Amino acid sequence: MATLAAVLASTHHPFYLKATTAPPEQQMPQAPEWKRKVEAYRETLTRAKPDILVMVGADHFHQFFLDNYPTFLIGKARRYDATFYNEEREFGLPKYVLEGDEDLSGYMLQGLLDREFDFAFSNELKIDHSIICPIITVRPQADLPVVPIYANIFAPPLPSPKRFYKLGRAIREIIDSYPSDKRIAAIGTGHLSLELGGPRQFGEHGPDPEFDRQAIEWLANGDIEAILANVTHESLAKAGNATAGFMDMILMLGIAGPEKAAYVDNLDLFHTMEAYFTWYPEGAAA
Repeated sequence: MATLAAVLASTHHPFYLKATTAPPEQQMPQAPEWKRKVEAYRETLTRAKPDILVMVGADHFHQFFLDNYPTFLIGKARRYDATFYNEEREFGLPKYVLEGDEDLSGYMLQGLLDREFDFAFSNELKIDHSIICPIITVRPQADLPVVPIYANIFAPPLPSPKRFYKLGRAIREIIDSYPSDKRIAAIGTGHLSLELGGPRQFGEHGPDPEFDRQAIEWLANGDIEAILANVTHESLAKAGNATAGFMDMILMLGIAGPEKAAYVDNLDLFHTMEAYFTWYPEGAAA
């Protein structure tokens, strides 16, 4: 059977690359620390020696809109074009072509359907910065095949936080049962408190520092009971109009299981809190 080598959950700030590769005199004050933290986080994936990356993200209205927005979707392509024009223009993200893993995608899709998750699928999916940003930060070689999974965190009605967690548990079961000797890492990105286009977008810190503190504590401790007792669509909206992205991080905790993270770090970027978590399933990492 396959080995789940590591589970990573983080934020996906699209300006990381631009901020840390600009000439030193043009860099924001936090750039050196940001780079150090990301490079330390990268080592948590390198240590796991993965062969395939299962990557969880969300489409930022690049190819899905209110006329057709799937709740959950998996890519089944041989390869994936990545990076949309506005991401190149605004964030300085390069274009990528990532290799897919059709066999694992197909196996996972069937396993999810068997577990009563009615997934959409795409053989022509293009991926955006929710997946490209973690490639840049934790696997800049972009040398491993990926299985991309998109979850709707933007277009109400949204699945519940509990549904995201259950989906993570289902993905874990499927990876554990995959008939292969491959080492699989699961990487997913979302948000802590975040305001996009609203009055709290450019404050001195994220729009809800107390939520950020609690969210980091919950994920670090694997405390799914506290998450499900406190996190609702209403509480997420109160914390910031884009804070529903936290549900993708709940999904990653579902894949890891309700246990403490092996690696936890964060960085306050004045308008948002960046956070980094890694779990190593028992016996998976050397």
